[in-house]
Amino acid sequence: MGERVLMKGNEAIAEAALRAGVQCYFGYPITPQNELTAYMALHMPRQGRTFIQAESELAAINMVYGAASAGARAMTSSSSPGISLKQEGISYLVGAQLPAVIVNIMRAGPGLANIGPSQADYFQACKGGGHGDYHMVVYGPATLQEAADLTAKSFDVADRYRNPVMILGDAILGQMMEPLVLGEVEPHPPAKPWAVGGKRNGRKANLINSLSLENSVVEEWNWAFKAKSEEMKKNELMVETLHCEDADLILVAYGSTSRICRAVMRQARARDLKIGLIRPITLWPFPYQAIAEAARRTKSFLVVEMSLGQMVEDVKLSVLGDAAIHFHGRPGGGIPQEKDVMEIVDHVLGHRRRDPLPTRGTVIDWTVS
Repeated sequence: MGERVLMKGNEAIAEAALRAGVQCYFGYPITPQNELTAYMALHMPRQGRTFIQAESELAAINMVYGAASAGARAMTSSSSPGISLKQEGISYLVGAQLPAVIVNIMRAGPGLANIGPSQADYFQACKGGGHGDYHMVVYGPATLQEAADLTAKSFDVADRYRNPVMILGDAILGQMMEPLVLGEVEPHPPAKPWAVGGKRNGRKANLINSLSLENSVVEEWNWAFKAKSEEMKKNELMVETLHCEDADLILVAYGSTSRICRAVMRQARARDLKIGLIRPITLWPFPYQAIAEAARRTKSFLVVEMSLGQMVEDVKLSVLGDAAIHFHGRPGGGIPQEKDVMEIVDHVLGHRRRDPLPTRGTVIDWTVS
C-alpha cells in the first residue's frame, strides 16, 4: 500500500518523477510551476542526483538533450512562454530520438498575459510546436493522483519509444492541493546501447545527431518517425467515457475543465437529463474513434475548454458531421462555471430557460450539412 499524502500539484509531479528514477532535472523559474522546480532543487541534491537551474529555458532544454544523450532519465518543466522557448530543443530531441519528460503547467496567453489557468497550449503540444513532422505522447491529467501516476508512466513511455513525452496541466492542477497515494516505484529503465559516453568495449563510438545533408536519409528518418507515431497511437491511447450509451448530449473536456463537466453531468443526470462525458487522457494520441462511435448514437456534443477553441477541432474531425458540435470557451485565465455550462446544456436540449445564455464564452454549431 502506498503512502497517502496531501500535496500541491507541482510537488506531486516532482515527487512522482523522483520515485520514477529521474536522474537529471534542468529548469528555469516561471509561475505557476515554480514549486516543481523548488521541490527538485531541495530533494535531488540530497539524493545524489543532478539539479541545475539553467540560465534560460533554451539552456535548460539543451541540457536535457545532453543528459538524455548520455542515457540519463532527464526532465524539465515550465509554463507556457517558457515552453515556447523550448520548442526548438523539443524538435531536436525528437530528431535525435532522445527520451525526455517535459511538463507544461499552462498559464494564460498569448504573450506573457497572466498566471491564470489556461488550456490554450493544446495546439502547441499536440500539433507539433517545433519544426518538422513529429508527435509526442501528451497527457492531460485531471487529478493530482492522475498527474503523479502519468508522470511516472511518462519516463517508461519516453524510454520505450526514444521520444519526449509531455504532461500538459494548467495553473489549477499545479497550484491546488489534493490527497493522493504515492506508491513505491522500482525504476527499470531499459539498457541504452545507443547512448554516448561510457566504456565502448570495442564497439564503434555512438553519434547522437539530427542532421544529415542527404535528402534520402532524412526522408527515411521521417518515415521511421511516422512508424513510431503509429505504434504510439496503437499502444498509448487513453480515454475515459461516462454514461455515453444513452446520452442525448455528450460533454467533451480534459484536465481541470473535465472536473467541472463531470459535476455538470451529475447534476444533469439528477434531473433525468441524459448527459455523458468523454475525457481524453492522452491529448495525443487523440481518441478519434471513441468520439466517432459515440457520434453514431448521440445527437449533440458540447466541448468545454479554457481557450477560444482548440481541442474542438479534433472533435469536429472525429464526428465528421454525424452530430451537432457546440463549444463553450473561457480564454485568458477565465474558468468555465458549472451554471454556465448547465445553461448551455438546457439550451442545446431545448429546455426552457429563465436566464439568457452566458455572455462569457461562445456557443458554436459546428454541424456539417
